[in-house]
Amino acid sequence: MIDKNVGNVYEGVLCAEGLKFGIVCGRFNEFFVSKLLSGAVDAITRHGGSASDISVAYVPGSYEIPFAIKKMLETKKYDAVIALGVVIQGATSHAGYINSEVAKCVAQLGLEFGVPVTYGMITAENLDQAIERSGTKAGNKGVDAALAAIEMANLTKVIG
Repeated sequence: MIDKNVGNVYEGVLCAEGLKFGIVCGRFNEFFVSKLLSGAVDAITRHGGSASDISVAYVPGSYEIPFAIKKMLETKKYDAVIALGVVIQGATSHAGYINSEVAKCVAQLGLEFGVPVTYGMITAENLDQAIERSGTKAGNKGVDAALAAIEMANLTKVIG
């Protein structure tokens, strides 16, 4: 619970009107990523944002997402950038390395540029988990990342 009995309380609101969003999508596991993207765009437009204020960049896979995010942030056009990708564990530890590095880079880019960068990545052990997290039982991580981006973009404006 937020204590409103303090001098200043800053909160972001869920209003996307007038905000510009960049979304970077990894094409690998595109079936799932397309569901995440649809969810993110729907969340932004349902909260007053315009589809014309959303730019989407596609990269080969999740590992390339931080690079495209950095390029988007360098333009200074976006109030928030959203990372969407799906990494499914295989027989090796490769997925763990990708997930770890992408998560670190995404967080670092937001701090470096002072622009919210949200993490809408699915890290699944199998196909069933990927299905659940891209729009069925466990919700849609694209929606979650978009809502976080909207709130953080507004919080950034309030704090200054």
